[in-house]
Amino acid sequence: MEKRRAISIMGMMFILLMIIRTLEIIFVKTDQTWVGENILHKICCILLIWIALSMIKSHWSDLGFSKRGLFTGLKYGFALGISTFFLSYATEFIVLSVMGKHPSLRFYITNFSLTQTHTNGSSLLAVIVCIIGNLVNVWAEEGLFRGLFCKIGIQCYSQKTTNIIQALLFGIWHITNVINPLLDGSMHIAMAVFMGTGYILLSGILAYEWGMCAALSGTLWVGASEHLFNNFISNSLHTVTETGADELMIIRITLSNILSLLFVLVISQRNKHKSFQ
Repeated sequence: MEKRRAISIMGMMFILLMIIRTLEIIFVKTDQTWVGENILHKICCILLIWIALSMIKSHWSDLGFSKRGLFTGLKYGFALGISTFFLSYATEFIVLSVMGKHPSLRFYITNFSLTQTHTNGSSLLAVIVCIIGNLVNVWAEEGLFRGLFCKIGIQCYSQKTTNIIQALLFGIWHITNVINPLLDGSMHIAMAVFMGTGYILLSGILAYEWGMCAALSGTLWVGASEHLFNNFISNSLHTVTETGADELMIIRITLSNILSLLFVLVISQRNKHKSFQ
């Protein structure tokens, strides 16, 4: 496949899905309902991937959702998520305690956002809906970015370049999270630019790491399971003080993302025989 054609295919799919995503965020606002997740454009994403796979006569397993390595991938992915979030929650607790606050952990379901949250409670139904929404989210995003885009990109670019491209697109994908705060006036333009840049960096770090995991393991399961854990724990386990909840979430998320990338970089250096060039 020619480089120009590969870029065109990825670009058209990305722009189409970004339009659908933006329309859902602005007008439908599914994440502010009992669903707690903008899930409609993720379903469209899955359908679009399925159509693309049918056109190139491939299967989901060709993207990395194969039975091979499933349990090993889940084991390492959840281990990454649990270890990095344990350290980041501990750091958040220490910082809050030094600030003279009295942090505690509370379990309840919200949508994930660094700027706006919508609480759905802690009932069994809310937990089930949250898990289902996150499963759809992971299926769509891993299938698109680390799956289809990497499958297309690797035909024209090196593994590393392809990974950088998908990570950049994944970062841009999350800029839309600042749209509603900007429109309703709760965030000014300068802050929106700052938060948008933050979303690109934080999401891009994880996307690059998950791309490395896919290259090292040959499947999407490591990244997908860590992605699922990260989203669910951010939706459900909150640090609460007498002055509010998740006041230092940005520290927790940033630290867990950086630690996760560092862990995978160390692992990749110890497995140089599995080339990532």
